Amino acid sequence: MQHVFIVGSKGIPGAYGGYETFVDKLTEYHQDHDRLKYHVACKDTCTGEEYYHNARCFHIKVPNIGPAQAIYYDVAALAACCSYIKKNRIPSPIVYILACRIGPFMEHFTRKLHKLGGKVFVNPDGHEWLRAKWPAPVRKYWKISEKLMTKHADLMVCDSKNIQSYIRETYAAYAPDTTFISYGAETRRSQLADDDEKLLDWYAQKGLSPKSYYLVVGRFVPENNYETMIREFMGSKTDRDFALITNVSEKFLEELKEKTGFHKDPRIKFVGTVYDQELLMKIRENAYGYFHGHEVGGTNPSLLEALSSTELNLLLEVGFNREVAEESALYWSKEPGDLAALIEKADAMTPEEITELGVKAKKRIADAYSWQFICNEYEKLFLMNQEDL
Repeated sequence: MQHVFIVGSKGIPGAYGGYETFVDKLTEYHQDHDRLKYHVACKDTCTGEEYYHNARCFHIKVPNIGPAQAIYYDVAALAACCSYIKKNRIPSPIVYILACRIGPFMEHFTRKLHKLGGKVFVNPDGHEWLRAKWPAPVRKYWKISEKLMTKHADLMVCDSKNIQSYIRETYAAYAPDTTFISYGAETRRSQLADDDEKLLDWYAQKGLSPKSYYLVVGRFVPENNYETMIREFMGSKTDRDFALITNVSEKFLEELKEKTGFHKDPRIKFVGTVYDQELLMKIRENAYGYFHGHEVGGTNPSLLEALSSTELNLLLEVGFNREVAEESALYWSKEPGDLAALIEKADAMTPEEITELGVKAKKRIADAYSWQFICNEYEKLFLMNQEDL
């Protein structure tokens, strides 16, 4: 039995986020596997164990110490992994750390796990040190942490080929061992019918209807280019709405109001968050088009979900997005007027042209990004560890 310890997600079940969804799907698809056993760290106010998808969920109590909670949580979870491995004499364990938060502690834990016969894998996520939400000292810490985690990891598991190239080139002095396994997406349709009361009520509340809106779903942060998307949408002649599903930050919202005056444009609608996954999938399916403005990070979950559900996708032209969608989407730049012109071009497309892009997008997800495919890749990676011994 290959034991895999996962550290860095908030835990399963019930937490929302990219890493949480990944761990949920990985354990779901492997819950009946006779050679893989998962142990998942869960952030909690209490300690104890429970099982979910046959994975052992162990809870880490985290004190309320502000932004440093995430670092404390990962360090405490790693310490718990080491204790459990030693106590239960687990042979050849793999500890898989999600994100690069604990670089200064990495050498200590790698040495400890090597003494226990284990290996340490790290998923570096995206360029966290570039995110505008972090003040300069925190961004500096993220960069140093990424460097130290790359230096001391046995393997960097990158969810984007662009991130893999960046890790190899930036830290060439450490000759990091890397592999590429992407994030995943569902390939099925929503279980909600077109006349489902839940869907119709949501549309009525938000003043929307199927195919009457462009959509964006994502974190409300500057590097996702909300300002550009809103400004360009306002500059277009489209008579469709722009629905933004996001967790609004009042400070950033006020900044956008001042810069764009979007509150004077009735087409722009901040519609809150949607945590019901079937409803969200149906809203995506019914969108006329989807905007994706992310430019920091690796393979983005919301982009995969858009390609899986929405036929017409308009993506910011950066390496991460082009790598994922290839020729199944339309692309825009941040040059003034570029996205506005693309919106008007999209409005004028025939149903046949839109359907053709939708078929390409679904095929792209099915071929390279389905959860079944991704979980199979992780199975090969984790079991290869046994073959190497």
